[in-house]
Amino acid sequence: MFELSQLRCFVAAAEELHFGRAARRLNMTQSPLSRQIQLLERILDVTLLERTSRNVALTPAGRVFLIEARRIVRLAENAALSARRVAKGDAGKVSVGFTAVSGYSLVPRIVATARTALPNIELELHEMVSSDQTEALLTGMVDLAFMRPPIVRSEFDTALVRSEPLVVALPEGDPREAKDELSMADLEGHPMVMYSRQGAGYFHDMLMRFFDDAAISPQVLQHVTQIHSMLGLVRAGVAAAIVPESAADLHPDAVQFRRLATKPEKPVELFMAWKRENANPALDAVRKLCLQVLGG
Repeated sequence: MFELSQLRCFVAAAEELHFGRAARRLNMTQSPLSRQIQLLERILDVTLLERTSRNVALTPAGRVFLIEARRIVRLAENAALSARRVAKGDAGKVSVGFTAVSGYSLVPRIVATARTALPNIELELHEMVSSDQTEALLTGMVDLAFMRPPIVRSEFDTALVRSEPLVVALPEGDPREAKDELSMADLEGHPMVMYSRQGAGYFHDMLMRFFDDAAISPQVLQHVTQIHSMLGLVRAGVAAAIVPESAADLHPDAVQFRRLATKPEKPVELFMAWKRENANPALDAVRKLCLQVLGG
């Protein structure tokens, strides 16, 4: 089988139609270049170049072979360039885990910016709850995750990327729409859709602390895991729900959002997490871009 170096010599000679110029183009002397082309012709058992004392010309077989030889040389050069880019972290693929709400707010901004700033890095997106993201980071299914606390794994590094207030999602016609801001007392005795402890433990435990501190007992009608499911029930008029402010980005019909007074004012936190020993060279560039986009 012929070698890539022989193809390069042939392509240079075929394009220059002059052995001296082709040799200078490849930073070699004319004799080795001529020998490489002769070896190539011997391997192929075909004459590619007609040589006379005055000129060099492509044979019909040479013209056909030149098309494929150029393609092979270009593919080899692109492969080498891609390998160097991946090794430097300028190319590759980074898998990103995210919660449903961040999929409507943070992730689109990251993807849009990455398409321009990191065009050679592919972002592979995986929507999953925070508890599943921990396992995904540990096993390498994802390289980067946007998840809720607590993040207790010592193998992870984290960065806080968002703190936001809670809001109450009210069904259309709820009399509490008249208020600009609601207190915990405004929830006492009213029907509510609540987070499940299993699968949405972060929000469940947070709200239970607020309820206990305010000594109130909302009337919980349903327990669900996903915020968009809660908003669907609110839209259907089943009950109100407490959600992070960013849930308003989902723009559900027939749902009104009112700020809920809490201490602290912005209790909902979202972290970016990654495994410290992750060897993906492209991860660092994506992580830095995320912090830049999200203001971290």
